[in-house]
Amino acid sequence: MKWKNLIKVAFKSIVKNKMRTLLTMLGIIIGVGAVIVMVAIGKGAEQRIQNQISSMGTNLIMVYPGSSQQRGVHLGPDQGVRLTLDDVEWLKKNSTLLEAVSPVVRSGVQVIGGSGNWNSSVYGVSEGYLTIRDWKLSSGDFFTANDIRAQSKICIIGQTIVKNLFANEDPVGQQLRLRNVPFKVIGVLKERGQSAFGQDQDDVIIAPYSTVYYRLSGQAHIHQILARAASLNQMEQAQAEITAIMRESHKLAEGEDADFTVRNQTDIASTAQETTRVLTILLASIASISLLVGGIGIMNIMLVSVTERTHEIGIRMAIGARSRDILVQFLIEAIVLSLSGGLIGVLIGFGATYIVHLATDWNTVIAMENVLLSFGFAGAVGVFFGYYPARKAAALNPIEALRYE
Repeated sequence: MKWKNLIKVAFKSIVKNKMRTLLTMLGIIIGVGAVIVMVAIGKGAEQRIQNQISSMGTNLIMVYPGSSQQRGVHLGPDQGVRLTLDDVEWLKKNSTLLEAVSPVVRSGVQVIGGSGNWNSSVYGVSEGYLTIRDWKLSSGDFFTANDIRAQSKICIIGQTIVKNLFANEDPVGQQLRLRNVPFKVIGVLKERGQSAFGQDQDDVIIAPYSTVYYRLSGQAHIHQILARAASLNQMEQAQAEITAIMRESHKLAEGEDADFTVRNQTDIASTAQETTRVLTILLASIASISLLVGGIGIMNIMLVSVTERTHEIGIRMAIGARSRDILVQFLIEAIVLSLSGGLIGVLIGFGATYIVHLATDWNTVIAMENVLLSFGFAGAVGVFFGYYPARKAAALNPIEALRYE
């Protein structure tokens, strides 16, 4: 029998019992659709994280306080190990591959001014902070090195502060009180949105680090050091240079563990993307269980079909059909059943992904290779679970099959 005729017979057999066919394909439909949606959401999350990490600033390198050991006891970050302003000055003095360096002194504050009060965070940074973070002002000016030396009580605020305290007026030139210390607003940052870790980047106040360090934080250390490499191609060299300078600043002997951590955007992006990739694979694997369930359903219905059509099989064998022909016929029916369900699942997956995007405003990315993989897997399920019923049909004795009622 020709392939064209075999496929035609397969479709006739499937269409003959529409409801049974639909219920049989349901597992395949749900499985393929679910895999496409889960992978699209995971890929969208990966892309979103990449974009948000990139928005933190180009060529960004971060230095965090590390961990140390005292008398065999491991101390976590910020316990016994400190970053200081001397470290910042040492980096500025000795680095050759850094375009800008800034300490970060962070403090939670209640902001009073404008139309009320608001709980936020104030970040003490240097005049190169906007360059490091690749951030722009929507209005006003940024502070200068002279303002840092003078410990000027001036600040720049994010859009969230503007919306909550200065909704109907220009904040530039207005006064704010941070822990009862008056600050003058000299600039407003452009909107940034949420970070890759869900933090509102616009809910921020930026001030000279000297002012925050001596007037607000009450701590003898800084929380972080940010630096910008001169070029993207020099990121690894710049990171190595920072490590060497910091080891020298902390007077660490050769072979001694570093008491600080140096990371760049690539490290953070790789970690975040690997996490989302693992979660995507996990979700897709769970969704794929439906494909296996659908495959079992196909095998069951094909076994029922073989029983129902035993007499038909006997007639075909009697007029010259070989066991191989019977095997191929039933195998093609299983594959057609599976691929039909897979095609419907692909359409439903596209539709469901679009609905998720509209309903949640979540980035979704449909990769065609994943769609083809899901569709191909559906076909493989048909071959795998359809082979046993097809083999059973091909192994029937023609005489016994003809006598079957």
